[in-house]
Amino acid sequence: MILAAQLSDTHFDLTARNAERVEAVMAYLADLPRRPDVILVTGDITDSGKPEQYAEARLALRADIPVHVLPGNHDDRAALRTELLGEPASTAPVNSAHRVGPLTVLMLDSSIPGEPSGLLDEDTYAWLRAALAEAPPDGPILLALHHPPKPLFSPVVDVIALADPGRLAAVVAGDARIIGVLTGHAHSPIATTFAGKPMITAPSTASVLGGAWEVTPPHRVMDYAPDPALALHVIDDAYTLTTHFRTVAMGGWLSEPPT
Repeated sequence: MILAAQLSDTHFDLTARNAERVEAVMAYLADLPRRPDVILVTGDITDSGKPEQYAEARLALRADIPVHVLPGNHDDRAALRTELLGEPASTAPVNSAHRVGPLTVLMLDSSIPGEPSGLLDEDTYAWLRAALAEAPPDGPILLALHHPPKPLFSPVVDVIALADPGRLAAVVAGDARIIGVLTGHAHSPIATTFAGKPMITAPSTASVLGGAWEVTPPHRVMDYAPDPALALHVIDDAYTLTTHFRTVAMGGWLSEPPT
């Protein structure tokens, strides 16, 4: 069994609130009897892409297991590279491949600098083709990106989702090794399918974005009351994907029901 934790939309903004919520999630993961093999952070790491916000994220996301990140529409590629990845500044897509036992995780940069919507550009598709060619022929693959490639019935997110999703769908449907697609952006735990495979959207640690039946834009869109949440993905020995969602109570663990 492989266990992958997914955090998303942490929105580090130099306030104590969002940092403390991520720290609570990281403490929850560190205290699990069976800890994750990897932690994936699927974009909008910061609220406005400032270097000092990435410095805040670097401290809060520290762990003694691998932590891998990709950008969202609120992020800045150059600052993410220098502050989180320790790489030279560059505005090129931040794509990365990671092995977790037999699992390959391909992190795709769907951000468009200066724009809220998403797109996988030609450089990213060239990178993806090469990464798939290099992945083990008999091992499972997870794709991760920030922008969902299909409508999620969110009046806020659906208009700034991934452009040209059919191109990605052809890749997903055409490779039997791909067992699922992980996204962020929607600030809500969502399970659906894309190109015949599971598509899981992780909740945000910062807030909850309502569905079409809940929100009345531009008001009552984001709910900041719920506790931070995350997704836990289990890849079993048959290479199938099972996902659990967890909220992390800021007050701690209760072993008995309250009276």
